[in-house]
Amino acid sequence: MKRELDQGQAGERLPAKRGRKASKETRRLQLIDATIDSLAKRGFSDTTMADVADGAGLSRGIVNFHFESKDKLLVATLQHMAEEYAGHWRAAVGRAGEEAADQLVALVRCDFDRAICTRRKLAAWCAFWGEAKSRPTYQALCGARDAAYKTVMTDLCRQLIEEEAYRLDAAEMALAIEALLEGLWLRLMMGAEGVTRESARQTAETVLRISFPRHYPADS
Repeated sequence: MKRELDQGQAGERLPAKRGRKASKETRRLQLIDATIDSLAKRGFSDTTMADVADGAGLSRGIVNFHFESKDKLLVATLQHMAEEYAGHWRAAVGRAGEEAADQLVALVRCDFDRAICTRRKLAAWCAFWGEAKSRPTYQALCGARDAAYKTVMTDLCRQLIEEEAYRLDAAEMALAIEALLEGLWLRLMMGAEGVTRESARQTAETVLRISFPRHYPADS
């Protein structure tokens, strides 16, 4: 499973850019990328500015120039990850067409896309989640992302329920799907035996078929 998750990492590294302005942004993104690596390897408390500089192959002065403090670096990293995740699921829903059933399955599937679902990124998310309770800034960043996602998920569930008169509550169904996806992410991050990106996606789709059988027939 670790090999399968890590295969997505090579393609997600940041491309080199040219020019003074581009170089400044590239360095900033290199440091964020190195922070994700350090969080995955060392955890939240043991990640230092020096670790990040070494991981990015840049001087420690460069880290201080761009972020000034570990806290600012971590906030920037979380914001980057939140924006990347939001952009990913919004694009997936946008490509799915007009049907709510197609949009919902696209929303579920995108959680297991190689661009988002890698061991290092899952570990970094878990590190931030572990700190969010005591850090209002992290709560705000995660909360804004979660609120928008939850609104879309609930609305799509509501449309399916209304279309086929399922005896379900849209908010409860959305919460159940979100909890399932988060649990599958955790199992992937922990390297649970037999759990891969593909098997996790199939499990999530099985729950959709059970919950909305007339929209997702078993033989589809």
